Amino acid sequence: MLAFAIFAVTFVVALIAAVVYFNPSGSSKRRSTVPGMDPTDPNEGNFPDMGAAGSLHEFLMKLHKTYGSIASFWFGKTFTVSIASPELFKEHIGLFDRPPELFALFEPLIGQKSIQYANKADGRKRRNMYDPSFAHTSIGNHYGTFNELAGELVQKLLTIPKDEHVSLMQHCHALVITALTRTSFGDFFKSEELINKFRQAYNNCWYDMERSLFQGLPVKGSDREKKFNKALGFLHDTVRNTLKECRANPTVGHQSFIDVLLENELPEDQILSDCVSYMVGGFHTSGNLFLWILYYLASNHDCQEKLHQEIKEVLGDGEVDNSNVKDMKYLRQVINEGLRVSVLAPYAARFQDNDSKLGGHVIPGGTPVMHALGVVLLDEELWPEPEKFDPERFSLANFTPRHKMGFQSFGFAGKRVCPGKYLSYAETSVFVAVLCRDLKFNLVEGQVVEKFHGLVTSPKSEIWFTLEKRG
Repeated sequence: MLAFAIFAVTFVVALIAAVVYFNPSGSSKRRSTVPGMDPTDPNEGNFPDMGAAGSLHEFLMKLHKTYGSIASFWFGKTFTVSIASPELFKEHIGLFDRPPELFALFEPLIGQKSIQYANKADGRKRRNMYDPSFAHTSIGNHYGTFNELAGELVQKLLTIPKDEHVSLMQHCHALVITALTRTSFGDFFKSEELINKFRQAYNNCWYDMERSLFQGLPVKGSDREKKFNKALGFLHDTVRNTLKECRANPTVGHQSFIDVLLENELPEDQILSDCVSYMVGGFHTSGNLFLWILYYLASNHDCQEKLHQEIKEVLGDGEVDNSNVKDMKYLRQVINEGLRVSVLAPYAARFQDNDSKLGGHVIPGGTPVMHALGVVLLDEELWPEPEKFDPERFSLANFTPRHKMGFQSFGFAGKRVCPGKYLSYAETSVFVAVLCRDLKFNLVEGQVVEKFHGLVTSPKSEIWFTLEKRG
């Protein structure tokens, strides 16, 4: 099972290494009138403060509480600005390019040609090419698969005795990665054995990336390096075999992500990099979102019962599809509140080459600007009692235009929103609806659930549930 908890000090080490790699010379001189912190260390900047805070998100929470909605700090030797308000987000809405530092240490997994590192014309061209396969019209073709997989999970969970303690983390992650491979890579992934092997290889690669954060990269020729390369090789070989199969048997009726890659005759190294990149993004985001929603529903039985009644009224014993999912309005509120209160995606970042103005301050060209998404998602002025799970915040009566810019859980700038946004909403809607129609979720008493705010927010340890069959 994939464990995504990364200790804060290891994350800091990773950031230091990334900054040294991308900005070896740097500068420790303040370059703007934006208020903020001076570097704690001439080389490490404010990384010691991030380590003390626990994570970059928690550091940004303290930074903005002290200095306001626009603040500065030192990302190693790099002067960096962070913004945390709907109004400032709106000022920055047009920027497309992202600083590569955040993803530098993941290059061994996602590759140099990954779309994560693509900016300007190349990045825009690739997004325009790939996005249609994840648009509303394409997602509608996948509801049957989502319902089938959710039904299979329900049958598996129904075999578990009522009082047995169950960790749903593995089930949630397995369900999401199966859905992602089946819908994005075509019929080639209908084999359960292949999916399990692919998932295990992916888990091995990701585990080694986590390990690299605190132990460094593997020694050349070591058993660890051989294990990573073997797992990555299996991922790449599987993608190559998928390409071969898709060329021989093109998808009928709609285009999946793999079809788009083939149609445009892209270089193999780009195809491999982007397939793994989309796997990383789609798996971690949706898998943890699904788990957090079940946790919050199990913690709030009134919300769970209200959702159950809506699902029964709209679906009966039928399936979720593109026509009835919009009628489950409370379900959408539950998903949105799960995204908000879990702080699923804590931050994003952009930069531009030329000098610009932001919040009345001049921002020198090349300066990374963090979008402190998680800080705004927990802003007491926007969301009273921000740590409380309350889906009514997203009812039509309560949701305002200011809330809209303050709820950017998938990013917003330069139309570079997470490409899997609509896929995530669709599959999460089906999975939550099917499971909550047939099962009641209860939390095992006495456990303390804590979050780790990495690139995606995940539980620090297992969350234990008990399950009851609905009448």
